[in-house]
Amino acid sequence: MSESPEQRAPVERGVYFDAWFPRQHCYHPSLPPRRLRMVDDLREYKATVLVWSALGGGSISLPYLEQEAFGEIDPRFRMYGFVNDAEFIAECRKHGIKVFGIVFEVQGWEFPVELSEAEDRVLAMNELRGVGKPGWLGLREFSQNRYPKLWPPFELYFPGGLTNALGESVTDLLEECCSRDIFGEPCHAHWVECPDREHYCYAMDRNNPVWREYLKAVIRIQIDAGVDGVQLDEAELPLTTLQYGGCFCKDCMAQFRAYLLALPAEERPADLAGTDLAAFHYGAWLRERGYDFKQDREATPLYWAYLRFQRGAITRYFAELTGYAREYAASQGRSVLVSGNFFNLLDQYYALEPEVDLIITEMRNTRYKQPAWYRYVAGFAGPKPVVVVENPYGGVVPELVAKLKEGRGHDLFRLSLYEAAALGANMSVPYGAWLGSIEEDSFWAPHGLCSEIQTFLADHEELFGRTTANEVAVVYSIESNFGGSRREEFANTQVNAAAGGAIPFWLACGALAESAQPYDVVFFPDGTLRPDALTAADLGRYRTLVLPDCAALTAAQASGLGAFLDGGGSLVVWGDLGLNLPEPVRQGLLGHAGTRRLGPEEAFGVGHLKDGPQVRIEGDADIAVNLQRVAGGIALHLVRYGYDEAADSVPPAADLTIEVRLPERYDRLSLHAPGGGMTGDLEREADVQRLRLRDVPLYGIAVLGVASR
Repeated sequence: MSESPEQRAPVERGVYFDAWFPRQHCYHPSLPPRRLRMVDDLREYKATVLVWSALGGGSISLPYLEQEAFGEIDPRFRMYGFVNDAEFIAECRKHGIKVFGIVFEVQGWEFPVELSEAEDRVLAMNELRGVGKPGWLGLREFSQNRYPKLWPPFELYFPGGLTNALGESVTDLLEECCSRDIFGEPCHAHWVECPDREHYCYAMDRNNPVWREYLKAVIRIQIDAGVDGVQLDEAELPLTTLQYGGCFCKDCMAQFRAYLLALPAEERPADLAGTDLAAFHYGAWLRERGYDFKQDREATPLYWAYLRFQRGAITRYFAELTGYAREYAASQGRSVLVSGNFFNLLDQYYALEPEVDLIITEMRNTRYKQPAWYRYVAGFAGPKPVVVVENPYGGVVPELVAKLKEGRGHDLFRLSLYEAAALGANMSVPYGAWLGSIEEDSFWAPHGLCSEIQTFLADHEELFGRTTANEVAVVYSIESNFGGSRREEFANTQVNAAAGGAIPFWLACGALAESAQPYDVVFFPDGTLRPDALTAADLGRYRTLVLPDCAALTAAQASGLGAFLDGGGSLVVWGDLGLNLPEPVRQGLLGHAGTRRLGPEEAFGVGHLKDGPQVRIEGDADIAVNLQRVAGGIALHLVRYGYDEAADSVPPAADLTIEVRLPERYDRLSLHAPGGGMTGDLEREADVQRLRLRDVPLYGIAVLGVASR
C-alpha cells in the first residue's frame, strides 16, 4: 500500500544554526547576534527549521536573555542588518522557517567581566581587555541582585523570590540548583567550558523545583519573543552528570529515598536489607562502604536502582516543562512546538518521545557511514520528523572540516546529508555549528555545496515517507537492554571514545546493513514509563521480526508476537526471550513453527531470514537501501559509500542491478539523482522487481509506480 500525502509526515530540512564565528571559540550559552543576510542564506538552503538557534542566554540570567530577545540595536550595527532575536524570528517566519529557542537546561554560567567604576556598564565580558573594575556576572549575581544598575531585580521575575523544597528562601541559584558529586562538590559541564578561559559552568539539576521554576521563566521569555518551538537541551539532566560522579544533591537524595520507600518490600534491592530508609542518604551510605560513584560505577551498590529512579524523574519533569511551554503559549493566544536534545537517542529518552513534536538528536560519534544508527533513529521517531546534528567529539567532523577548508571532501559531505535522508532522518546543514570547547573555530560548509544538496532534497520531498516497504524489523527491547548500557554511552566529553563490545541488537542491525538489506527498527517500551501501544497491524506489516536478546517482555508484547506468528509471520530469536514470562507463554513463542531460534554459538546473519534477503545487488557491495512508501508507489533510496580518497569522490557505478521483492506489481520506473544522468530499466519476475541502473551516483532515488491505464 502506498503512503498518501495526507499520511506523510512533514519533511523537515534543519539547519544547525549556532552561527558561531570562524576562528574563535564557540562560547555557550549566548549565540552571536543575528543578521538579515543569514535569512537569505537560510532561504537558499530551503530551511524549514533551525535548531540550537536562538535565545540561549537564560543560563546567564533572565535580563541577559531579554537583551538577546528585545535589546536595542545600535545604528552602526543596523547598517549591516543586525537584528535582535525577536526580530530575527519574525523575519524567518515570513519565509516559513521555524526558529526553536534553545533552553540550555543543564548549564549555569559565571563569566568574568570588567565594569565601569559605577558598575553601570560592562566594558568587557568573557574576553577581557584589562580595563575597568573586575567582577563576575552570571546566575549568582542575578539571584543576589549584585548589580542593580545593570540588571532589574530578581524579584521582578519572581515576586516574593523562590523557595526550595525545604521551605528555604533561595539566595544563590548556582549553589541551590547545581548537581553535586558524592562529596558535595558542584559538578561542572566540562564539555562546554573553554579550558583557556576563566569562565565556568555548573551542571544544573532539573530535579530541583527551584531550577524548574527558573527554566519556566526562560520558556516564557522565549515564547514572548515569538519562537516557533522550544528546544530543551540535555533533556536527561541530571543523568548528564553521571559522567562526573553525580548527582548527590539534596533533592536527588530525598527523591531517591522516597522512591525506595515506595517500592513494595519484595522489590527493594537486597543491599538494603536491615537499612532504616526513613533517614537514608544514598551518598553517605555509599561513602560508609568505601564507594565514590566514579570508579567501577556500574558495580556500585544500588546503582541500577538509582538509574531507574532517575529515568522516572527525567520523564516526569521533562513532561512538566513541555506541558508548561504549551500551556503558557496557549495563554498568550498561540501555540508552540516542543522538542529536546535527545543526544544519541539512548533508550532512556524513549519515554520522553511522546512529549515532543519532532526529534532533535546530537549523534555521539559522527561517522562517514552509519546506516544502522539511522535506522535506529527512524524507528525511535516513528511518524515524527527527525533533525540530526553532528558531534565534534569522537568522530570524523574535525577531519571533514579540514578537508572542506582545502576544497576537498565534498562527496563526503554530500554523503552525510543524503545518507540520513535515504534512511529516514534529516541531517542538518551546519551554519557556524559547534566544534567543541577546545577548538577555536566553528563548522561552516561551503555555501554552494549546501544549497545544491538542500535544493535537491526540497525539490523531491514528495519522495520521502515515514512508512516503509521493508520486510524485516529488528526489535529493540527497552527493559531487556536496561543494564547492558556501557559507561561511555552516558558521557559527552572531549573524547567520546567508543569501547567495549556491541550488544546483540547492534550486531543484528550491523549484519543487515552490511548485507545492504532494508529493515526497520521496532521499539518495545518498558511498559511502565511508556506503555505498550503497538498494534497487530504495526507488526503485521513485516514478514520477519528479529529478536536479539529480548529477555524481558510485557504481556502485551508477548501477545503481539503470538498473534504475529499465528498470522504467518516468522521470528528469529537470537539469545534469550521473555525470561520473565509464564513458562507456557514463553514456550508457546519459542516452540511455534514460525520461530527460528539461533544456537548459542550462532551469530545472526541474512541467511537466518526464512525468505532470504529482500534485496540482492550486483555491481556494488558498499551500499545502503531503504524502501519508502510514497504517493503512487515505492521510492527506493540508495546510497553508495565507495569514497575514493585519491580521486576525492565517490565515482559513479557504470552498472548496478538491484532485485527487490515486493508484494505489489509495478511497471513504471522514474529515476532521480543529484545532477541527473542516472538511467535504467525495470523488469519483473514473479514477486521480484529487477532494476538495471546505469551511471549511478553516490545517491539516487528509483521510484516504482503503476503506469496509468
